[in-house]
Amino acid sequence: MTKDMTTGNPWKIILFFSIPVLLGNLFQQFYNMADAVIVGQFLGEDALAAVGSTGSIMFLVLGFAMGIAQGFGVLISHAFGAKDEARLKHYVAVSLLLGLAVSLLTTALTITESRNLLLFMKTPENILGMANDYITIIYAGITATMAFNITSSILRGVGDSKTPLYFLLLSSALNIFLDLFFILALHSGPEGAAYATVVAQGISALLCFFYMFRKFDLLKLRRQDFYFDWKSIRELLSVGIPMSINYSVTAVGVMLLQGAVNVFGSSVVAAFTAASKVESLATQTMPTLGTTMSTYCGQNLGAKEYKRIFDGMKKAFLLVLAISLFGAVVTVGFGRYIVCLFLSNPSDTVLEYTTSYLNTISWFFVPLAMIFLYRSSLQGLGENFVPVMSGVLELIFRFLVIFFCLEPFGYAAVRYANPAAWAGAGIPLFAAYLLWKRKAKRLDNT
Repeated sequence: MTKDMTTGNPWKIILFFSIPVLLGNLFQQFYNMADAVIVGQFLGEDALAAVGSTGSIMFLVLGFAMGIAQGFGVLISHAFGAKDEARLKHYVAVSLLLGLAVSLLTTALTITESRNLLLFMKTPENILGMANDYITIIYAGITATMAFNITSSILRGVGDSKTPLYFLLLSSALNIFLDLFFILALHSGPEGAAYATVVAQGISALLCFFYMFRKFDLLKLRRQDFYFDWKSIRELLSVGIPMSINYSVTAVGVMLLQGAVNVFGSSVVAAFTAASKVESLATQTMPTLGTTMSTYCGQNLGAKEYKRIFDGMKKAFLLVLAISLFGAVVTVGFGRYIVCLFLSNPSDTVLEYTTSYLNTISWFFVPLAMIFLYRSSLQGLGENFVPVMSGVLELIFRFLVIFFCLEPFGYAAVRYANPAAWAGAGIPLFAAYLLWKRKAKRLDNT
């Protein structure tokens, strides 16, 4: 059930590993979209705006959890590629303990500050209470989110991208059922969708743990695998923390953008929420490729197969161009119709704000795809400084556009903030990979 990515045709390996990851990412989006669709259809525009206004601060924390988990998966892929079973099992054991510690600490910090974060982002008063109820419940379930992400990263690190997909399918179906149950049967507000999300992820994470330890001999841990080792802790955190910081820095930029949107009122917040869901759906092939290439590069670096890394990255760049075109077609051609999933009768104003945003960002999908590809690949190769700095650049470019352009240009500043951030972060990442490639060629020739 594991997959050694250090041998075989790179095209075939990358594509076949990517398909389950892509399906998983799509279902993750459906999982997140289900809350917005059901809330928007049955509870109305304000309720949708309340859920949407929490997106950036939710990503601030959950992105941190995902970054930690992905970082742990990188080192597990190194150990798997090097065929070092003892080190791999110890990394898995330490990852589980660190994940539990980080999630408990994060939960304690965020639950008490959720309302202050919403106030900081100028959340409209008429949706503030609903938004706070929703995000507080999501924060209370961080441990379940962390558990699912760490399990999935461990499995992908050893080359299995199918098992996380199966449990994500289960989680998605369970989430939709519970959404309808809480909102329609129990007549709860947006907080019902939050309960559904946490319960569904918790059940799926628990089942995934049991399945992983029963079915994967390589991952069956023994008592001796759980020993205190500062070296392994430092190694895992040295990769996990930069990746989590990268997510969090990006999330701060998204918070700035959400704060700018909130100034325009709840109708524009609802429009931006729907547009963001369309954007996420249309660009899911991009993080898929990043996840795949992180594992591919990590395993081949562990095996010192530098030429395979060069070949795989060349093929991945061609895929970047194709998926950018695909994302633009979905966004421009079908965005208006997808928006109608979230609101049963969207006003002309909502549709105008939504389509103008989508038509603008679709021209800049190539640098966005480059960010996902080269940031994840560099992290898989153990290069953490430039990926973190690229996140800082994203934040700076978003801030500059919003700070200088929001007042004179209004909503146009919202439309161009993300494209400016993507262009500013994508180019340095591409340059950093070329520098790493030059260095690796010298090592390969010695």
